[in-house]
Amino acid sequence: MSIGPNITISSAELTATIAPSGAELTSLRRRDGLELLWQGDPASWPEQAPILFPLLGPLTNQTLRHRGHTYHMPPHGFAKSRTFELIEQSDSRCLLRISDDEQIRSMYPFSFQFDVEYEIRANALLSTIHVTNTGNETMPCDVGFHPGFQWPLKPDVDKDAHWIVFEDPEPAPIRRGIDDPIFLYGDPHPTPVSGDVLQLTESLFEDQAIVFDRIRSRSIIYKADSGPSLQIDFPDCPYLALWMRPGANYICIEPWQGLPVEHGWDGEYLDKPGAAHIEPGAARSWRLSVTVTDQART
Repeated sequence: MSIGPNITISSAELTATIAPSGAELTSLRRRDGLELLWQGDPASWPEQAPILFPLLGPLTNQTLRHRGHTYHMPPHGFAKSRTFELIEQSDSRCLLRISDDEQIRSMYPFSFQFDVEYEIRANALLSTIHVTNTGNETMPCDVGFHPGFQWPLKPDVDKDAHWIVFEDPEPAPIRRGIDDPIFLYGDPHPTPVSGDVLQLTESLFEDQAIVFDRIRSRSIIYKADSGPSLQIDFPDCPYLALWMRPGANYICIEPWQGLPVEHGWDGEYLDKPGAAHIEPGAARSWRLSVTVTDQART
C-alpha cells in the first residue's frame, strides 16, 4: 500500500500532524508556532510518538508462544511499522485503521480491527486507541502510547527546571530493566517521586526507563517554572513509563496497558503480565489527552 500524505488537524490554539505510517503523531504546535513534540534524531531516538501494539517491550528471542505454536514478534509490536488507512477526516479530527492480514498473522495469530483516533478540542489533543476482536477466540494484547515531548519545553528554559506533578502521591516502588527496549528486573526499586512531584534530571534515566506498575494517578502535569504546561490524562491505562536517552532533548511519557516481561520470561502470550484480554466480538478503548496551558509552578 502506498503511503499517503500526512494529516493535519487543528483548532485556533493547536495544530497536530499525523503520519499514516504507524498512525504516528509527528507534530504538536501551539498557535505561536512553538513545537511541543520531539522532532526525532537518528543519533538518539528517531521516532516521535509511536503507537505500541500488540506488545510492549521485547519477548525472549522475539518469540510469541500461543497454543503450541511460535511466532516472530518484533519489540513493541508491529503497529508502528504499518501503513494505516485513513477512514475519516475533518478539520479537527481523523480516524486511521489497520486490520489483520497474512503478514500480521505470521506474527500475531488473532483477527482484529485496530483504530487510532485523534481530535483537537480548543487547547487539547485527544488520542484514542480502539481495539476490536473480530476473531473467535480470546485475544491478548498490549497497547501503549509513546509520545516524546520536548525537554526543555522551551529552548530558553533549563532542563533541570522541569518536573512532573502527579495527580496523587506515588509512594509505591517502581520497576527498572535491562536492555533497550527493556526487559524488567523482578525486584522493585524505591520510587524517585517525592510525594507527588518528580524533579526531572537526566541521571534518573541512566538505568533505563522508570516503570510505574503500581501507579495511583491517571493524570500528570509536565512543566517548568515558566512557559507551557502539559496536563496528560490517561484514564484507561493502569501503568506508566517515563523514558529518555541521556544527552537527548526529549522525555517520553508513556501510558500503557501491559508491561514488558521480566528478563528470561518465555511463557504463553495469554499469560503475559498486564495484557488486555478481549473476548470474541468485543472491543476496548484507551484514551490519552494532552492539554496545553501556560502556568507557573504552584
